Amino acid sequence: MSQFSDYGESYSRMAMQRSNGVLELRLHSEGKSFQWSLEAQRELVCAFTEIGADRENRIVIVTGTGEDFSGPRTNPDQNVYALSGVTPSPLALYHTHRNARRLYAALLGIEVPMIAAVNGPVKRHGEIALMCDIVIASHEASFEDTAHFALGSHVPGDGFNVVLTALLGLNRARYLMLTGQVLDSRQALELGLVSEVMEKGGLMERARHIAMELNTKPELLLRYTRMTLVQPLRRQLEESLGQSLAFEALATVDAHGR
Repeated sequence: MSQFSDYGESYSRMAMQRSNGVLELRLHSEGKSFQWSLEAQRELVCAFTEIGADRENRIVIVTGTGEDFSGPRTNPDQNVYALSGVTPSPLALYHTHRNARRLYAALLGIEVPMIAAVNGPVKRHGEIALMCDIVIASHEASFEDTAHFALGSHVPGDGFNVVLTALLGLNRARYLMLTGQVLDSRQALELGLVSEVMEKGGLMERARHIAMELNTKPELLLRYTRMTLVQPLRRQLEESLGQSLAFEALATVDAHGR
């Protein structure tokens, strides 16, 4: 079993603190807004695995730092391979897609309720927030998938497509992925991606209040309820993720071979 003392300060892109079983995980990149990269993906896999294995965690709150919840490393017009300095070879794609599968398994393997406090725009991998059980957001928050089809080189197949379709419905999700539409906080609330929208200054206070209410429940009730609620997402990812990742890999290799 993992212990917080072993992993709480082990990750360069996550600041963690825990009180009364409520673990707060704040994503960041060198103290600023979290920037998605292949290295960040690998770190999230390890962190979520250790968090899920720690029986002392009763509730998990995930939030971001600064202006964005998550974003591209530097240039939004480049894909993650270019930004990470990696050639998208078959072996590189294998490791990236293996970590994508492991990331979703680790996130859904956390057997306690998760709350996302979305402090700002989610420019990359919105599923990290949207796969949480309760999603609240600041007025500045927004959601998009502009790193795939809209970029001109990636099939939207890394799992966010599955989560968007599950939450928005097939036609609404397809429209967003094909057009690169950015949903602001009001639209996200109307479409059911988030449950509450508020001023950024009160976001963490609200998340902690919700966590405190959930934390009054017995441990096994918390765990079995979380396991029940995430099962539909787990099943859809198991059914679709492999094919989606394969199509994304083929399109990526083709784009870089031209």
